[in-house]
Amino acid sequence: MLKMDRRIRKSQEAIKMAVIELMIEKNFDQITIQDISDRADVSRRTIYLHYMDKFDLLDKLIEEHIDEMREICDSIDDDAEYIDMGLLWFEYFESHYLFFSVMLASKGGSFFRNRFLEFFLQELKKKENDMPEGSNQGLTDGEDVDIQFLGAAIVGVVEWWFKNGKPHSPSFMAQRVGLLLERNLEADFSLA
Repeated sequence: MLKMDRRIRKSQEAIKMAVIELMIEKNFDQITIQDISDRADVSRRTIYLHYMDKFDLLDKLIEEHIDEMREICDSIDDDAEYIDMGLLWFEYFESHYLFFSVMLASKGGSFFRNRFLEFFLQELKKKENDMPEGSNQGLTDGEDVDIQFLGAAIVGVVEWWFKNGKPHSPSFMAQRVGLLLERNLEADFSLA
């Protein structure tokens, strides 16, 4: 049984890598199940055993990364600084460079970008809800705008980082993004 699990896992990894590699070469809409099958060196039947179609494959691949990032965020103490969260984010992005660079640069990446943004919006809302009572009073009117702005800013910075070939280290990026988030949130609180 264990041997079967290993083979299944190996096939799934080959299929996921194949779709990512193919997205470097062409638009997702142009990729066929046969292309994925050929690149992964598995049968079409094997792909259909695991995924309904190429859209299901892409959806599950994206969800896998979002879930892993959520687990990373959940493992951080509630009182952790944004810099600490940012470091874990950017280290994860760097360790999965191929996936994120392809997803953020591809024409079909708008679906991923929306999911990516939603992840950051949820994390920022959770972080804000964990703030000490009274520190965010009066922000309810503009809270959604603030969270949307900050989430979009994070996604934009990550896109910039990948499109420019990661010009700074993950620790530098975490430091800058963390400081910007803290400054923005402190400014919001002082307006309250």
